Amino acid sequence: MDYTTAGVNIAAGDELVRRIKPLVRSTFNKRVLADVGHFGGFYDARFEDMQHPVLVSSTDGVGTKLKVAIAMNVHSTVGRDLVNHCVNDILACGARPLFFLDYFATGRLDVSVAEQVVSGLVTACRENGCALIGGETAEMPSLYADGDYDLAGTIVGVVEKQRILDGRSISAGDVLIGLQSSGLHTNGYSLARAVLLKHYRLDEEITELGTTLGSALLAIHRSYLHAVQPLLERNLVVGLAHITGGGIEGNTRRILPKGLELAIEWGTWQVPPIFHLIQRVGGISDEEMRRVFNLGIGMVVICKPEHANTILALTADEQSSIIGRVVAA
Repeated sequence: MDYTTAGVNIAAGDELVRRIKPLVRSTFNKRVLADVGHFGGFYDARFEDMQHPVLVSSTDGVGTKLKVAIAMNVHSTVGRDLVNHCVNDILACGARPLFFLDYFATGRLDVSVAEQVVSGLVTACRENGCALIGGETAEMPSLYADGDYDLAGTIVGVVEKQRILDGRSISAGDVLIGLQSSGLHTNGYSLARAVLLKHYRLDEEITELGTTLGSALLAIHRSYLHAVQPLLERNLVVGLAHITGGGIEGNTRRILPKGLELAIEWGTWQVPPIFHLIQRVGGISDEEMRRVFNLGIGMVVICKPEHANTILALTADEQSSIIGRVVAA
């Protein structure tokens, strides 16, 4: 009996590290102080251009969207989903990303699959100016079925203390501007799969989607960093909400001070066809759709009324629109 017979292939793990080293190194910058393979990642935390830098961190996973990726044998997008999701989470606090760490767990390590997953992480880290400085690969045959894997990650970013977005500047009359999502992003897949896979195959072309069901479900979770950073630099924003599980209301309420409520103007933006399909096929109520899905809005920007037109102009490429206001409770 040996480790390989028990289901853990150390040689495969070594081969994965050999393959991904050049990919991971491509995300490094002058602040990364150690090569791949150390017990920890080293990052130079001197921020000479900041008066009071505050580190902001977040951890998340991809969820059951992974089941779609595995069924479609498409593994290069879920890493991008994960990094972009985490970037948006700290962006909602006003922070820009510094570095990322991933955790990849599987029943049996397929080096080719894992390499594709890491390539997605690397692509998104480059796009977001984020260094991939560490990670873990775990092979656990007694915990995951053959072919299954899970993916999670942690991001660390930085924000000037006086520029932290925590919602305290929000007041009645402020405007809600929605930035369009690419689809489900990384939330609601358990319900979407339960509804749609009873009636359609993932490789089936669906006219109203303009693509296959699988491709629509694998649409990459968008990063809003490059769209929102200029708004933060110009002090145009008093609050940001990343729309994930809980929907537009559930997530935007998280940053409202006491005594304030949301007046969402439902129907004022274009909801992507995938949500109409889910609702129709599943016979799902409007209330449940709004509670589970982002319905086409991936990020909500809260601003003073006098800044609304400027933000709409600066985010025109994001197909932004006014979706409501903040009101007194």
